[in-house]
Amino acid sequence: MAIKLTQTEEEQIYFCSFTCLDWMPLFETTDLYQEIYKWFSILISKGHQICGFVIMPNHLHLLIYITKGTINSTLSNGKRFLAYEVVRRLEVIGRSDILEILSNRVTPEEKNRKKKHRVFEVSSDIKPCYTDKFLIQKLEYIHSNPIRGKWHLAASAEEYPHSSARYYELNENHPHVNITHYQDSGPP
Repeated sequence: MAIKLTQTEEEQIYFCSFTCLDWMPLFETTDLYQEIYKWFSILISKGHQICGFVIMPNHLHLLIYITKGTINSTLSNGKRFLAYEVVRRLEVIGRSDILEILSNRVTPEEKNRKKKHRVFEVSSDIKPCYTDKFLIQKLEYIHSNPIRGKWHLAASAEEYPHSSARYYELNENHPHVNITHYQDSGPP
């Protein structure tokens, strides 16, 4: 899953995933969904386009059209923004047990740089979507995530609230995210 390559293409749709440390359900535990939507709004305000997504209890999949900068720095900044909020919320709800785990996973080098907690797995999965076939495959994967395997978070993909499935399947706007259809993505 790890992609250590810096993706430098602008004006490109990327499939991205990142995961909470040890697959812990930190998004669910801290009810972080609105903060993720806030991050999406920030991305959109910077000219990027959200073409598809699903927020799971412990990971996130995203199809994003990048207009400027690198997808690597975009994800890195987002993960940092979200990590601070996860830690803050864990402190508020008194989850010192989880905070201790996150603290113990910081490397000595990271501690020298004043890092206190590791909230996410080190790497992210980042793949450019060069063809519609690949993009549609990833979109279907994203939308089926909440209803397959161990999850069963909804009866159908369209019923899961933290996903772009309703937008694509029922042509309904998402209440928290201004989704751009992948066929309409690109420069304005």
